[in-house]
Amino acid sequence: MTKTRVALLVITAGVLSGSQVAYAADPTHADQPIVPPVEAMSRLKEGNQRYTSGNQQHPHESSEERAHVATNSYENAGMIFLGMTATEAAKRRAELAKSQHPFAIIVSCSDSRVPPEIVFDQGLGDLFVIRVAGNVIDDHSLGSIEYAVDHLAVRLIVVLGHQRCGAVKAARDTIAAKTEAPGHIQSLVTAIRPAVEATVHGDLEATVKANVKDVGQALRSSTPILKPKVDSGDVRVVGAYYSLDTGAVTFLDEK
Repeated sequence: MTKTRVALLVITAGVLSGSQVAYAADPTHADQPIVPPVEAMSRLKEGNQRYTSGNQQHPHESSEERAHVATNSYENAGMIFLGMTATEAAKRRAELAKSQHPFAIIVSCSDSRVPPEIVFDQGLGDLFVIRVAGNVIDDHSLGSIEYAVDHLAVRLIVVLGHQRCGAVKAARDTIAAKTEAPGHIQSLVTAIRPAVEATVHGDLEATVKANVKDVGQALRSSTPILKPKVDSGDVRVVGAYYSLDTGAVTFLDEK
């Protein structure tokens, strides 16, 4: 019996038994529960709310390690640290050494002030993150996203732009000056150009959000893997905007 047939039998057995939990079709992850887009969105929203309110849980991390850092720092001493013990963290790392089961894909800017695992209060193995300046995509990043969807059964893709994005500002300034950026930075300008041209009368933040929308649409229409899954409702692509001032993530659409 082939691995594919075994995987299909596992899925069928779950349905016949009345279980409401879906599992990945990939034979190498046949026992992996699939997190629906709605649930994945809820986890991200709840995590960001914890982050902005200062009540991070730091899931899948070691509380002892964080406490040690805080104890040896001039600030944050005396805080209550949540999360995992060192033993639990070691167990988590051992689990992840065998396989990974992220519940969301985050396409984010490389900006050091916008680390997805922190702003969404997630931990090891929770998010599949692709980061590049301007949160743009190319064949390499698209292949990474397709891998997470097709092999890891991730069902939510979030394109995360952010306030005062340097890459978007550079694109606006370069295009306005009718020049080219140095080196490979010009490739970012080229990728962001459609958003710049669409918001020629708008401000920087309008261009940031337009760029998020463009990348999201490119993902929705990408063939042969993503488009059929988006059209069927199996995969959802959502745009989001991170405020550097408040730490809050606003979801621009939930299509």
